[in-house]
Amino acid sequence: MLSVSSVTVNKTILCFSFFLSLFKQKPETQKLFPKFVGIAESDLSSNKQVSEHGATVLKKLGELLKARGDHAKILKPLSQTHAKIHKIPIEHFNVISEVVIKVMAEKAGLDQAGQEALRSIMGIVIADMAANYKELGH
Repeated sequence: MLSVSSVTVNKTILCFSFFLSLFKQKPETQKLFPKFVGIAESDLSSNKQVSEHGATVLKKLGELLKARGDHAKILKPLSQTHAKIHKIPIEHFNVISEVVIKVMAEKAGLDQAGQEALRSIMGIVIADMAANYKELGH
């Protein structure tokens, strides 16, 4: 079963694993993170900025899970920054979601039921983000 605490299990490994998996599965996504462009795959696992941003992603995911569906206050500013400042296409969040689920399964022991629950929650979050993106003209 998915629990908020599983999002914080061994943060360092999860932080690096998230980005390493994302960039390995979808190399083109690395260019969406200007700080990470030009960093060789072999250097990503020891890069402090990669770890810090991974921690930010996991922290926000934990906040979204704790909100239990009441996530508008969290999602609005997240949508604004990712649409307007970072220019992350909404469809990339589906890729990000699947990578998070895979890493949580491999590194934090998230079982099949937990993976399906997280996939369902992330589907709702992404749909709500897409509505925010639409409001912003993206």
